[in-house]
Amino acid sequence: MTARSTVELRDLALDTRIGTFAPGDTVPDQHLLDLTLWIDPSLVLIEQDGMDHVFDYDPLVAEMERLARDGHYETQERLMTRMVQACAACPQIEAVEIALRKLPIRARSGSLGLRLWVDGTTLNDMRAAPR
Repeated sequence: MTARSTVELRDLALDTRIGTFAPGDTVPDQHLLDLTLWIDPSLVLIEQDGMDHVFDYDPLVAEMERLARDGHYETQERLMTRMVQACAACPQIEAVEIALRKLPIRARSGSLGLRLWVDGTTLNDMRAAPR
């Protein structure tokens, strides 16, 4: 049997400012984050209960919120890049799928977003890169 495990965060509303808008443009009032983290199944299939046996995702979620509040972003892509870098700083994370969307985009309707999947090789390259 092969086991795989993920930590999944959905629809986290971020307190952030993204974009540059002209007068009359629809300015999004919500930015939502979805994050899937692949981790070793041994951090989920545990013999005894306790935080020292699992991946503690709370500090990473707090870092995502901090990055979102860290000033104005011209693009969603820059915020996503910083969030993936934060994931790379956690050695337990083997791969990441991240999606960031804003809404509304037109007349109180629609959402627009980006989705990125980052494999273990890319995360390891990020970990090895000088900061």
